[in-house]
Parts: sequence; C-alpha cells; structure tokens
Amino acid sequence: MNVTVSPAELQALTAPVQPPVQVSRPSPRTAPVIFASPHSGRDYQPGFIAAARLGPLDLRRSEDSFVEELFDAAPEFGAPLLMATFPRAFCDANREPWELDPGMFSDPLPPWVNTTSARVGAGLGTIARVVASGEAIYHGKMSFAEAERRVQGFWQPYHDTLTALISGTTALFGACLLVDCHSMPSHTPPGRPGQRQADFVLGDAHGTACTPRVTRFVERALTELGYTVRRNDPYAGGFITRHYGRPKVRVHALQIEVARDLYMDEAKIERLPCFPAMRQDMRTLIEAVTRDAASLMTG
Repeated sequence: MNVTVSPAELQALTAPVQPPVQVSRPSPRTAPVIFASPHSGRDYQPGFIAAARLGPLDLRRSEDSFVEELFDAAPEFGAPLLMATFPRAFCDANREPWELDPGMFSDPLPPWVNTTSARVGAGLGTIARVVASGEAIYHGKMSFAEAERRVQGFWQPYHDTLTALISGTTALFGACLLVDCHSMPSHTPPGRPGQRQADFVLGDAHGTACTPRVTRFVERALTELGYTVRRNDPYAGGFITRHYGRPKVRVHALQIEVARDLYMDEAKIERLPCFPAMRQDMRTLIEAVTRDAASLMTG
C-alpha cells in the first residue's frame, strides 16, 4: 500500500541535527590536495527513520562507514578533509543533483529532471529508492518538494564547499588533486572462496579525470603497503570524479575504494581490532600523496 509521507514528517526529515558538511582544515595549508568523503555521513534524523520501512542498521548498509576516520590524518599533512554528515540513503552527493525515480513521487517531476540514468534505473539516484542490498527504503511516496529540500539543503552545500575548496587550492598552488574516498563491499570472486577481487580499486574515469602519473603513484604506494589494487574495475569513478576531474585545467580527481572487511565488520557495521593499523596505513598514503602531488601534476 502506498502511503504519502505527511508534511510534518517531511519537515522533520530535512531538519539537520548538525551542519550537512564538515571540513577539517590544516594550518598551515601546504599541499595542493583535497581529501573528501561524501558517503560516510551517519546523521540519521528521526523523521527519516520514521519515513523508512527499514531499520537503522539496514539503512546504514549504504554508508561508506568510518571512511572519514581512515583519512582523518589529511590536515596533519597540509590538506583539508571534506565530509558529508548526511547519510547516502537520505541524499547521495555522488550523483547529479536531479537524478530521480518518478515512481518514488506523489506528483509529476519537472521535465528537466534526469529520470533515465542507469543510477536511477538501479534505484540509486540522488534520492535513493533502495539501499545497497536492494531493499526498498520507504513506506510510500514523497513529494517533489521534499527532493528539492534535500538537494538544496544537503547536496548543494556539499558541492558548494567542494567547489570553493578546489578554487582556493588552484588559486594557491596552480593545480589541485581531489582524492574522493569511498569503501566497497568485499566481493568474493567465483571459485575463490575467502578472497576478494582487490583490496583497493582506483577510479580515474579510465584516465580522463586524473593524470596517469597520480594513479600509478597511488597504486604503487598501496602495493608497497601490501595491498592488492585494481584500476577502474568495477568502479571507474562516480559523478564527483567525472564532474570535477579536469586535467586540462589542472584539476585532477581520483576515486579510492577500500574493501570494507579490511577494517570493519560488514554485518554489524563496527570497527575491527585492526582498524588502527589500517588507519596508520592510510596516514602513510596521505603523507606520500601530499608530499609528491605537486610534482606528479606538473611533471
């Protein structure tokens, strides 16, 4: 049965408990690098949970849980760390602003809304229809006004902040490297139980969003830390990587996906005892990237 969410519930759904975006800034700013985590937010407002047919743990399965903690050493090495506080299941900052499934809404969508993208078809548009496991999120339908409030109140502040950080970085250093930080489910290839396809997947939109020198450098740094690495398969980079990565104007974007079972219990969404060691490895990676980014982008 379709149940339209009440106006009062919609209002509660968009009332932020904390600002939608946080930035940990270095002092001083010494590296032409920005680290960002658009999917690790876990500010689950009561109204959103009330409108969902899933429990909090199931909603959290779409998160890149704890990724902002893995990369929180960035300011120590002169680079800012940008974080969305809102959850991906509520609004996805790694999509176009208006990728919406018309079946989710109680009123017609404007003609300029992108209703036909592959992400929308999979139920994973800007306002997701399903969580990562494929289960439907909502009891019923919502109004387009609710989508507008989410995009304007959550998606837009994230991208306004990211745009300002990129502009400031290029003004200060002449170039910018955006490292877009994500996590991925731990896949087991057929016939190889207990093994995953890779520990990390690096996405540079098949060489169009980032100079190959940066991708090779990060791949080598992770390999030297003992990890297995793949490029662009199965994650070549989402909206953020493809939209902001413009090597011709000296703005480079590289997406990093880390396998979740390296640092967390995927069923319970809890940090594993090895979490501090993983965090230290990412600190080593951050140190190397911030040290050499300028030469990699200009070499």
